[in-house]
Amino acid sequence: MTNAIATPRRARAALLAALGAAALALGPVGALAQASGEPVKVGELNSYSNFAAFTVPYRQGFQMAFEEINEAGGVLGGRPIEVISRDDGASPADATRVAEELVTREGVSFVFGSLLSNVGVALADFANQREILYIAAEPLTDALTMEQGNRYTYRIRPSTYMQVKMLVEEAQASGATRWAIVAPNYEYGQSAAAVFKRLLSEALPEAEIVAEQYPALNRIDAGATVSAIEQASPDGIFNVLFGGDLVQFVRQGDVRGLFEDRTVVSLLTGEPEWYLPLGEEVPQGWIVTGYPWQDIEDETHRAFIEAYRARWDETPRLGSLLGYMVGYMIRDMLETAGSTETEALLSALEGATFDTVLGEISIRPEDNQATMGAWVGALVEEGGTGAMDEWDYKDGADYLPPLDAVREARPDL
Repeated sequence: MTNAIATPRRARAALLAALGAAALALGPVGALAQASGEPVKVGELNSYSNFAAFTVPYRQGFQMAFEEINEAGGVLGGRPIEVISRDDGASPADATRVAEELVTREGVSFVFGSLLSNVGVALADFANQREILYIAAEPLTDALTMEQGNRYTYRIRPSTYMQVKMLVEEAQASGATRWAIVAPNYEYGQSAAAVFKRLLSEALPEAEIVAEQYPALNRIDAGATVSAIEQASPDGIFNVLFGGDLVQFVRQGDVRGLFEDRTVVSLLTGEPEWYLPLGEEVPQGWIVTGYPWQDIEDETHRAFIEAYRARWDETPRLGSLLGYMVGYMIRDMLETAGSTETEALLSALEGATFDTVLGEISIRPEDNQATMGAWVGALVEEGGTGAMDEWDYKDGADYLPPLDAVREARPDL
């Protein structure tokens, strides 16, 4: 079954009309009155107190989207979308408790959000147990749509498998054969490392893993980590660190010359959220997944960037784009469903295609994984901060896990 989510051209036309404006207007001016009916309550939770660098821009993105939607008339015949947002404490236990409160006390129709992969897995289990929709905006672990997947959980961002596969292509082209892995010791890092080892061996059978370092999340001993990798003499490094761990690793690596004459492929490091804290210390030449917003020329995308800067007086992060896209995907899902009932929402999402700032993004019905892609390029320093050079946008549809692997991991299919 394939659902075509409505309003593709109207959404793009509205974005284009907003270039240089302080706010976006959806559809013809004055065509819809501001929404004033009974609110559609939506629950949102994320690690705001622990990872503000990503989560705050993400929140600003969906806030901007819902402001526009409500000003344009809301959903379901004039109902505004009301987001009830909570901090998940970056903890699976806290996230499950907060999600329960959102459902039972606040009466939300579904939940969306979260950042960390272990939190996302916990929320997927919660959604399955409570039989309520969970839209995982950010968690990347493959478990979310594979062995821990269920009919109530949908993921928007490209998964760990998808982004690692993009980087393995670059690793193969580099000619490096002795690889070290450094990744945070929790669900996301472990998943990324396992996928890298598997895909690298398939793409480059002569390659070997000569060192593996798994520091605790937010508690890296960067000196010891760099020393252990250095002693193994790799010619390539696969990095999964982010946040404060990434900053310390880069600084210690620079002092020790770890990155000189070595290929480094790195998940997420090209996202402004994670390279901005490095300033002029941003590592040169790392091959990364990220968001080169400065150089994107597509008119629809430029319209979003300019509107975001006008609304928040800052440049967008990848989280900003993701939050904005998720906001409009929620709108279109509700309009297609025609109600807030869970089964209607699930039916609206199954095999759906959305028109977004990035163009069409579909949901694969076999695993509820969206086809959002990622930008891959080389990290460079420009004007005292990071940027991406020689980048390409990789369509997520070309990097989805094989269906036979999905079926093997998902006995519920």
